[in-house]
Amino acid sequence: MPRNVLIIQGHPDEAVPHFCHALAAAYRKGAESAGQSVSQIHVGALDFPLLRSEAEWSDAEVPEALLPAQELIRAADHLVFVYPVWLGTMPALMKGFLEQVFRPGFAFDEAARQGPGGLRPLKGKSARVIISMGMPGFVYRWFYRAHGYRYFKRNILRFMGISPVRHCFVGLAGATKDTGRKRWLARVERLGRRGV
Repeated sequence: MPRNVLIIQGHPDEAVPHFCHALAAAYRKGAESAGQSVSQIHVGALDFPLLRSEAEWSDAEVPEALLPAQELIRAADHLVFVYPVWLGTMPALMKGFLEQVFRPGFAFDEAARQGPGGLRPLKGKSARVIISMGMPGFVYRWFYRAHGYRYFKRNILRFMGISPVRHCFVGLAGATKDTGRKRWLARVERLGRRGV
């Protein structure tokens, strides 16, 4: 049965193409070839303010520019996040985007903030997190314990009821040889075809 797939391209630089853009395009190609309906958000192309207080996060209106993003997230069955590692975790603009769209009332209710109960409207969606980095993927996984990804998975996605959450650590993204990149693009395209 075809599913709605939403790719959230989290590289903040939209001025020039990066490997993250190629990875997102590969996933999209695979998903569309399997009959999935695919939408995409380019975080770097959006104009929105960063939140500066808990009051803004809890009580202020979501910026109008991000309302379509919330609608796409709500409609999606499967979310695909693509971003590079910057200073050990996702770029600030990507984090700012998540803080704006995953607001109380949209992603969870007040009871969910207080404990394990509560309403989580995004429950039932699945996710794939594709992270590019300059270091080898095994170094990020074993030496750094994939701390940025683990935080994202546990404290954001799983908290909101999104499960299962799968990942790819795309290492040596800045390598000059093209062989590894082609292998990753082929692998990500296969993941898109399988819808995982």
